[in-house]
Amino acid sequence: MTRPITHIARLWKWGRVLARHGALRGIENDRNAPAPVKRLCRFARFGARQGDEPDYAGAFQEIGPAAIKLGQALATRPDLVGEGPARNLLTLQDSLPPVAFSAIRMQIETTFERPLEALFSSIEEQPIGAASIAQVHRAVTTDGRTVAVKVLRPRIREQFTRDVETYEWAAAHLEALGGEASRLRPRAVIANLKRWTLRELDLRREAASASELAEMMKGIEGYAIPEIDWDRTNGSVMTVEWIDGVKMSDIDGLRAAGHDLPALASKLVLTFLTQAISCGFFHADMHQGNLFVRADSTIVAIDFGIMGRINRQARLWLAEILYGLTTGNYRRVAEIHFEAQYVPSYHSVEDFASALRAVGEPMRGKPVSELSVGQMLDGLFAITRDFDMQVQPHLLLLQKTMVMVEGLATALDPDINMWDVSAPFVKGWIRDELGPEAVIVDRLREDLGTLARLPALVRRLEEKYPPKGGAPEQAPLPEIDLILGLGGPRKRQSNPWVGYGASAILGGAVAWAFTYWSFLS
Repeated sequence: MTRPITHIARLWKWGRVLARHGALRGIENDRNAPAPVKRLCRFARFGARQGDEPDYAGAFQEIGPAAIKLGQALATRPDLVGEGPARNLLTLQDSLPPVAFSAIRMQIETTFERPLEALFSSIEEQPIGAASIAQVHRAVTTDGRTVAVKVLRPRIREQFTRDVETYEWAAAHLEALGGEASRLRPRAVIANLKRWTLRELDLRREAASASELAEMMKGIEGYAIPEIDWDRTNGSVMTVEWIDGVKMSDIDGLRAAGHDLPALASKLVLTFLTQAISCGFFHADMHQGNLFVRADSTIVAIDFGIMGRINRQARLWLAEILYGLTTGNYRRVAEIHFEAQYVPSYHSVEDFASALRAVGEPMRGKPVSELSVGQMLDGLFAITRDFDMQVQPHLLLLQKTMVMVEGLATALDPDINMWDVSAPFVKGWIRDELGPEAVIVDRLREDLGTLARLPALVRRLEEKYPPKGGAPEQAPLPEIDLILGLGGPRKRQSNPWVGYGASAILGGAVAWAFTYWSFLS
């Protein structure tokens, strides 16, 4: 186990980096920040040269891979880091200088226990992308297919494990301060970060996620997932089909290729809603570098290291919340928050509905260029403190992805109205899931499931209470008050040595009798 002094040394080093980028200034000025944290920030920045404007993204980039992932997670938490820092962290680029190809070759050959030439007839030494966890090379397989090969950076697992352990240590101490620090649940933030990164650090998990999403989205026209080459995939290497297309970040390239940008924006929003609400399993890293557009306008997603999953009940609540906000039914949205126990019951539904109206009403009927989903989330975060709402970890990825999708949709079509695009889809899904037919189907499914489980229940009851045999049942035996020390409880305790002596005498007599009988035999 890592010693506290080691955690403190790491935090001090990272704090100095944050101080140089002016990233501690916001914490010191935050009226909700705990006093001990403010004092530590002042101590960490002592003598540091700070920039005029805080650069949170630059600081996390300099600290390293695990910090980059932490910064991306914090970008979804304006309630925790503030609106300004959250917006700055959204610009954080998950990129680092590439690893030398000799190390990449060794990684591939070691994990497959085969020479590189047995897997690929050629592979480009210069990577086409180098992120904090892995880098990607273009290659041609021995059977002539062009593929993308994703390889983990050497020793990246050990580095992440070390850094995340210190994050957990710091979050536990922060949450122990109580009050606002406890309500914001920093330990849950780090737990989610740890879960996401563990998935990313096993490329078999990423390949499985891509395969699962491809199966779920099979019937959705205009959206595709690259095919996995399972024979050339393991925990440290993943091989997928090569995608020929224009990056969604290349707006001029999309226009030159003749794509309908507003149509692409609408398709992007609807495919995200299909994944999140209909499937409950969604691509949670939908930034511009992870989306391509083929010549036929098909959107192709890559990089499935971060995936979100939402159970059916949470999806029902989410759909009703979105639809309630789009239609102005703030009372119903408030009731859902209380039903889901997001808001403690000692608050008033009417007061919460009024607070939601203050957030949602300025949004309705306006394009994203004027008011955005991101701003709506900021507004919702602002009222969580007033109503003692604890952060819901399972919704963090969803919130992050919604902000990403909004940014992409706005870049493609500045006049897009997210509400107008989302409302018909959400309304149709709610009708299908909550309508009379759906209620009947759910009840039938539940009742038939109960009937199907009855035989197993009867078998378990028979195992626990087997039927009586043909022998007559033994009549109740009289209770005997045993000598203390031989196993029987007594109502009145006497001198224990009497019991011990009696036990010894009785035990000796039994042993003598057994020995004598054996001798006679």
